[in-house]
Amino acid sequence: MSSKEKPTLGFSIPCQELKKVHAQMIQFVFFAVNGTSGTRIKTRKRNIAAPLDPAAFADAVVQIYLDNAGDLELVVKNIESSELNFSRYGDTFFEVIFTGGRTQPGTIKPDEGERHPYSVLDCQPKREAILPSVLYIQKILRRRPFLIKNLENVMQKFLQSLELFEENERQKLAIFTALAFSQKLSGLPPETVFQALLKDNLVAKGLVLSFVTVFFKEYLVENSLDDLMLLLKRGKMEDKLLDCFPTAKRSTECFSEHFTKEGLLALVEYNEKKIFEVKLKEMKTTLTTQIAEETDISDVIQTAKQHVKDAKLPDVEVVRILWDMLMDTFQWSGKNQQQNANSILRQVNTWSGLLNAFCTSGKLELELMYKVQIQCYEDAKLMKLFPEIIRSLYDQDVLAEDTILLWFRRGANPKGRQTFVKALEPFVNWLEEAEEEE
Repeated sequence: MSSKEKPTLGFSIPCQELKKVHAQMIQFVFFAVNGTSGTRIKTRKRNIAAPLDPAAFADAVVQIYLDNAGDLELVVKNIESSELNFSRYGDTFFEVIFTGGRTQPGTIKPDEGERHPYSVLDCQPKREAILPSVLYIQKILRRRPFLIKNLENVMQKFLQSLELFEENERQKLAIFTALAFSQKLSGLPPETVFQALLKDNLVAKGLVLSFVTVFFKEYLVENSLDDLMLLLKRGKMEDKLLDCFPTAKRSTECFSEHFTKEGLLALVEYNEKKIFEVKLKEMKTTLTTQIAEETDISDVIQTAKQHVKDAKLPDVEVVRILWDMLMDTFQWSGKNQQQNANSILRQVNTWSGLLNAFCTSGKLELELMYKVQIQCYEDAKLMKLFPEIIRSLYDQDVLAEDTILLWFRRGANPKGRQTFVKALEPFVNWLEEAEEEE
């Protein structure tokens, strides 16, 4: 070998070049292990995200249904013993329960993959057919309470898409929703469920009205009307029942007609009572303000008559309201009882024309006496004023002599009867003597 030739190791790469490559490899390994700071680099598994595969999850759940022929007792046992990732695929899980398989993202259309025939939407639209699914979900939620949010998501999606379902499917969803609340499904929030319904296009097509009608009828099978109203209040729907009607039918008359036809008379009566109370409150507020501001009595009478007409208030109720308002606007001052007594009698005299405008029969006059008696019985400050108030109402032609005598002889209210009859006796004797003289 010539002294000028470079030795080799039997490869085509000269030894010098091989050493250079070897040095580079050593340097690479050094930095890979130690880095610039000399600290070992650690790979954190939690930073490695597993790919999403809801289709495989849905197929696995469907297979459990198929393997157990839809027996929900067996299904729930197999679900519990499985290693399925419910925390990641909760929405998909409930889609399988409701529709039998996975739905396409953002829709209610079936996606590719296995399906089972034991879903909520595949059963009969009857409570006995749907209730087992509700109880099955309840068992799942007790073990995995975090899934309630996923149930809420899926229900919201379906309720906001009612128009995409067939009529019998909407009926099943309504029955399921009623049973879910009736069975107090763990943590399901009424507000988010009900508010999902109030979409203008769904209301306009009458779909919301049909849904809530089925819901009400089903819920009231095992619950009282008070329970229903409490549920609607929690769902912020108590004052929005008319909003479920299409705009053209959004009236008290249509409300009463529809739910009476559907056999929900108790709901109709409740609504009428609620409307009555609202109008009653409006009347009290308006008239109390007018009386406090000393509005001309003719204007107050006109306002009262208009409210009575609009609210269709019974005459007896009007008399009670008017007396309450006269007393409510009176302000007690200091400890001088005589001054207070004089002020009350002045109040009665001033507004006697208002009372006279509505006490148009002996029956209504007697009702006014009952009202005065009860208020004097319940308010110790007024107890001694009873005979003077009655005398004042007589002097102002609000109460007739026959009415007072009838009350005295056999018409007094049981509350404090003996006390008030005895207190009024001198005035009654005077009336009877005057009558004999005539």
